[in-house]
Amino acid sequence: MSDIAEFVQSGAAKVAPKTLEELMRELPLWKSEFAQIHTPRFPHLVRQLEFLADLVEDVYDGAYKELPYAALAAAVFALLYAKQEADLIPDWTGEMGRADDSSVVRAVLILHEKALMRYAEWRRIPWNRISTKP
Repeated sequence: MSDIAEFVQSGAAKVAPKTLEELMRELPLWKSEFAQIHTPRFPHLVRQLEFLADLVEDVYDGAYKELPYAALAAAVFALLYAKQEADLIPDWTGEMGRADDSSVVRAVLILHEKALMRYAEWRRIPWNRISTKP
């Protein structure tokens, strides 16, 4: 397993129901902030973050009940990580500051691909639109 996958699993293991509750209070604002990210080197990042945010909302609201908790916790961790400005590569360093965010998000998509593909299918989103590419 890669270091980034282990990092994601370790972070996801710390996600508690209270973490989800706190995230849900901030998520509408975060979604609008995610939409403003400009990253030509990571062209899928915004779409991937929006996908994970929609997933978390649908699970939280009870609209989608088929997601394993491990996949939900990983999605929550990825959103929290992407929102941090001072992470492994600080976001204020420019476009490369999103490289670690992209890696964390892609790790979540890869680690939980089957469950996330089922959600995408439920939402009628072609999986190749989400992609696991940077």
